[in-house]
Amino acid sequence: MDMATSLKSLLLAVQQYRDGRTAQNAAQLQKQVEVSGLKCDQLLSSGQVLPRECVSGLVELAGNPNTNQTLTGSIISLLAKLACDDDSREILNSSYNLTSTLASVIHCHSATAGEPLVLQCLQVLQKLTYNTRVFQSTNYIHELIAFLMTNIQSQNEDIIMPCLGLMANLCRDNHSVQSHIKSLDNVKRFYRTLINFLAHNSLTVVIFTLSILASLTLNEKVGEKLFDAKNIHQTFQLVFNIIVNGNGTQTRKYSVDLLIDLLKNPKIADHLTKYQHFSACVSQVLGLLQSKDPDSAGKVLELLLAMCSVSGLRSLLCEVVFRPAAPKLRAVSRRQGTGLDGGRKTESGLALVQWLSSPVDGAESCSLQALQLLNELLEEALGAESVSECVLSFIEMLLPVLLGLLRGLDPSQGDAHIRKHCHRITHVTSLLLNILRLIEPVSYPCVTSVFVCFSQVCAEALLTTLELMSKLRQQVKDMETSFYRMLQDQRIVTPLSLALTSQHRERVQTGLSLLFEATPLPDFPSLVLGESMAANNAYCQREAELSVKRVAVQEVPPFSILDCSSGSSRSVHSLVDKIQNGLEVKCVRVCWGKILLSCISKESRLQDLLDAKALALSQADRLIAQYRFQRAQAEAEACKLGCLLKEAERRREDLQGELSSQVLEVERSKADMEELLQHNARLQQDSEEHQALKGAYNSLLNRSEAGYRYKKHTTDSYTSCVSAGLEKQTKPRNSAPSKKGLRGELRAEEEKVKEKDQERRELEETVDVLRKELNKTEQARKDASIKASSLELQKSQLETKLKQKEDELNKHSSMIAMIHSLSSGKLKSDVNLSL
Repeated sequence: MDMATSLKSLLLAVQQYRDGRTAQNAAQLQKQVEVSGLKCDQLLSSGQVLPRECVSGLVELAGNPNTNQTLTGSIISLLAKLACDDDSREILNSSYNLTSTLASVIHCHSATAGEPLVLQCLQVLQKLTYNTRVFQSTNYIHELIAFLMTNIQSQNEDIIMPCLGLMANLCRDNHSVQSHIKSLDNVKRFYRTLINFLAHNSLTVVIFTLSILASLTLNEKVGEKLFDAKNIHQTFQLVFNIIVNGNGTQTRKYSVDLLIDLLKNPKIADHLTKYQHFSACVSQVLGLLQSKDPDSAGKVLELLLAMCSVSGLRSLLCEVVFRPAAPKLRAVSRRQGTGLDGGRKTESGLALVQWLSSPVDGAESCSLQALQLLNELLEEALGAESVSECVLSFIEMLLPVLLGLLRGLDPSQGDAHIRKHCHRITHVTSLLLNILRLIEPVSYPCVTSVFVCFSQVCAEALLTTLELMSKLRQQVKDMETSFYRMLQDQRIVTPLSLALTSQHRERVQTGLSLLFEATPLPDFPSLVLGESMAANNAYCQREAELSVKRVAVQEVPPFSILDCSSGSSRSVHSLVDKIQNGLEVKCVRVCWGKILLSCISKESRLQDLLDAKALALSQADRLIAQYRFQRAQAEAEACKLGCLLKEAERRREDLQGELSSQVLEVERSKADMEELLQHNARLQQDSEEHQALKGAYNSLLNRSEAGYRYKKHTTDSYTSCVSAGLEKQTKPRNSAPSKKGLRGELRAEEEKVKEKDQERRELEETVDVLRKELNKTEQARKDASIKASSLELQKSQLETKLKQKEDELNKHSSMIAMIHSLSSGKLKSDVNLSL
């Protein structure tokens, strides 16, 4: 599976998981993340649309707290692989805010600081923020700093080291973060914890701690006590030992950064100039350049360049770099089998020369750093009153290497390779010009051959630079003005005359093309150029005469460079015969002038043809690139519109289904409302019946009270009758008939009382039944009222929601119609027109 297909599958899996966070979608995305093609270097800096969308979606999922933790860990591992170079780390920070995303993940899981996801985020953040300034306004940066300070002061050894490393990155060269930490209330306790870490058994922890303390306290009272004159030499020894004997590239990098930060303090830099073991330590550090690790070599060269910024250290570095190795070091080299055994081959500067010729597409940063370092050191060494023999021998060894660096440009390898190669050529040319300004060949007659070779190298470097300017003068602003100004400079005479009288075809052709450009200029020193060429020809003639006198010439002299045709070849052979026979130099010059004019004419025509073809080729390349860009842009837009169309169709179907369900719900609500109205009518009828029963109850209650009063009256009457009867019993004559009458009346009254009691009990029972029915009816009425109000509220909510759904459906319908109108033919016509 190619990278494009893999990226498309990954983007589809991200979108599916974003729409539905099911276990199946999570497993599919997990699989795509593990087999993704995002492992390629320079993928983010390529400017392609598909990788950007994939990375944006992955960062969004990683920062979402609802994402599965296992999936989040896999996504973070994949993003960590993308941060493989400085450009990618910068893009992840600036364009995707990965730092704030990881900080938010740590903040969400801060309660469980020891779990693997938090440790993974800390490690990725340490890699991401190295040599990168994180602004205080970044989201969750304050929470991240609080988390780091809390866990650094904890007892968890597993989390202390990554927290220290990340804190060292955040504090270094970041005044805003430093000010924020210093303003916290618990900063003194934090300082005490860091000072206790200086006695830790891990060198990495010690270096991280020193780096944080140097960033926070270097210019304060605490820092003055930590890095005073008594302790600073021990600190130097510790840092140099870790750089030389460190158990990993990470520890060595932070050690170098710490020493560079300390050198920014003038007092500490002055202490380092007085450090008695400085030369031995630098020699051991230079020994690291013999390894093949570009990361370690780059940090060592960065440290040496920082030392060159201190005036008192540059002379000491020159002594170490340009002198032969000490006997003890040579013995160590032989025991280690490095191959650098004795003599000048064990010079410390040899490792620098080896890194100069590193591949352009590999460790190009090491090559450029080595060039800058040699430029600084040679400027210091050649600026002294007397130049030692070791420096001259080093220059003699350096010149062929620099000459080789000016070659090897292959245009077929792409623009990036050409840009890196030209960047290195600029540094090489700067170094050569620096040496040229500082060396006077007359002062050192014993090394004439070195300076002759050097003059040829400098001439070739200068002419190569001018040729490059000639090619770029139409594309770079103000390049044409600088180019013509340099062609009219008097100093152009020497390299141009050397090129025109050279034995190499390429140099002669370069010189002729530049001469063709320079001849029409008003201030071009043509007379001086002619005299210089005559002097060079005279020198060549004398050398030829001496060589003829010493030995017989058996092969064609170096003038065979002029073999452009059969006629010119015969002329050259005749010139050689004349030189061998000792003919006059004047004839040689005349023949040389004719051949030179012929070559100039042919060179001019060929150059015109080459320029025309190069122009046509560049135009074709631009048209092809424009066509590819427009086609890719059109395909991306079409793909995006297609995705939008599918998403709109899916959303429309979802909304249609929701609308159908809402319609059914509204219909059910209407039926419930009708039933509720009917029930309300029944309740109203029951209420009327309840009122009627209530009236009947009141009348029965009145009757019961009337019967009770009648019973009381009857009882009173009965009592009075019984009293009267007893009084009458005292009268014997009338006792018998009165007693019988009284008993009859008494029985009648008792019967009436019983009837009244029975009637009263029946009325009470009826009242109780009516009271229960009345309570039930009242409760039912209240329930019905509550249900009616709830249904009314639900009805209004459903009507509002239905209206919103209808509006949203109308919007989606209009959007679908617009997308259909765009994709039905207008888009294709527009794309074809733009292409």
